[in-house]
Amino acid sequence: MTFLGNTPPGLNIATSVVTNVTAQILDPYRAFNFFIEIDGVLAGGFSECSGLQVETEFMEYHEGGINEYRHHFAGATKYPPLVLKRGLSLIDELWTWHQDIVINHKIQRRNGSIYLLNEQHLPAIWWDFRDAFPYRWIGPELRADTNAVAFESVELVHRGLSRPRTPGTFRRIRR
Repeated sequence: MTFLGNTPPGLNIATSVVTNVTAQILDPYRAFNFFIEIDGVLAGGFSECSGLQVETEFMEYHEGGINEYRHHFAGATKYPPLVLKRGLSLIDELWTWHQDIVINHKIQRRNGSIYLLNEQHLPAIWWDFRDAFPYRWIGPELRADTNAVAFESVELVHRGLSRPRTPGTFRRIRR
């Protein structure tokens, strides 16, 4: 069965009802409106955050005599590093944290959160990361022929992401 515009007829009605009842617009959140907290402390304003990924590897098994499909089994889950970029400033806690590893060989793992904010600048969705530490710091590219902002970048390895369910989020109904 196909629907006009690939949208089931009841979905527009349901969205309209939810919007009217909750007085909320269900537009997607904007990617520029976020902040990062590490061990309960605001880690400064960042211009970029990437690496919000979770990938579960799978193993494929071809069973003899079955040619229509292959079995897929879940394997290890991996989390790529989080990459945080911001304009260079006098706030240097990320540099200090990284230097403790470089100079003192002291790895201090920290937990944190990445908050995506709504139009009222309140946390709408967030991801918690655990047991992170910086393994790479990249300084700015200094060039006299430009007036660009000097950026620093820090990359954090971590032991997992979680996304707590927030009030007002919708669950998919299983049939």
